[in-house]
Amino acid sequence: MSDGRLSINQETIKQWSLPELTEGCVKAGIDKVGLWRAPVQEYGIERTARLLADSGLSVTSLCRGGFFTAIDPAERARALDDNRAALDEAAALSTDTLVLVSGGLPAGSKDLHGARERIADALGELAPYAAERGVRLAIEPLHPMFASDRCVVSTLSQALDIAERFPAEQVGVVVDTYHIWWDDQAAAQIARAGAGGRIHSFQLADWITPLPAGVLLGRGQLGDGSVDFRAFRTLVEATGFDGPIEVEIFNEDLWARDGAEVLAEVASRYAEHAC
Repeated sequence: MSDGRLSINQETIKQWSLPELTEGCVKAGIDKVGLWRAPVQEYGIERTARLLADSGLSVTSLCRGGFFTAIDPAERARALDDNRAALDEAAALSTDTLVLVSGGLPAGSKDLHGARERIADALGELAPYAAERGVRLAIEPLHPMFASDRCVVSTLSQALDIAERFPAEQVGVVVDTYHIWWDDQAAAQIARAGAGGRIHSFQLADWITPLPAGVLLGRGQLGDGSVDFRAFRTLVEATGFDGPIEVEIFNEDLWARDGAEVLAEVASRYAEHAC
């Protein structure tokens, strides 16, 4: 039985076009989706906004902004411009949350602290722009295996250390079970994030092993791996969070299956393991 809070991230059923995703969610009684910039841009921002509005679907997040860690001034300027565009897109889609993947170490660098400070510097420029558009910036910590090439922010503690430099309504964090399930400080940091009003997105995916080559597509279907979703939901809701719960899975086996079958399975697993 659905609790009305399930959101389907677009990448979970990547094999579907935007119209197929919209139609499938409406048929399944799911009224929330998380979107990704590339397929939305391909379909058209305004066209996507109209499609979703006509279907009665709300957008729980847009992914992704970020990649703030470059040292080269021209590269940093391009990243800031791209993030301003992402914020404009989020506003056009009527979502209040832009998910940030902050960026890995620049080529040849081993300076994690410096990379994290450049993230904070970028947020200092972007936060007022985001506020003007009614969009929150949500820092997503990624599992440490991604620290070198994708995200030097590996824990909720590190994410909050950056986010807390800014007003909570401008910068918060993503609580994604796939990335933080292993961290024995996760419970305390979820409480810290909630107390500050900084849980801007709550996402679910399971951790399964062995990881595939490239590891990025190793997110598992709910219930297939090591994550205790109900325990994480209890921690998050203990802070007062009552927002959408987004299932975001990158998995080639799921993408090879019939989309309607995958959607039904996700909804069933969500009810079984996260409610």
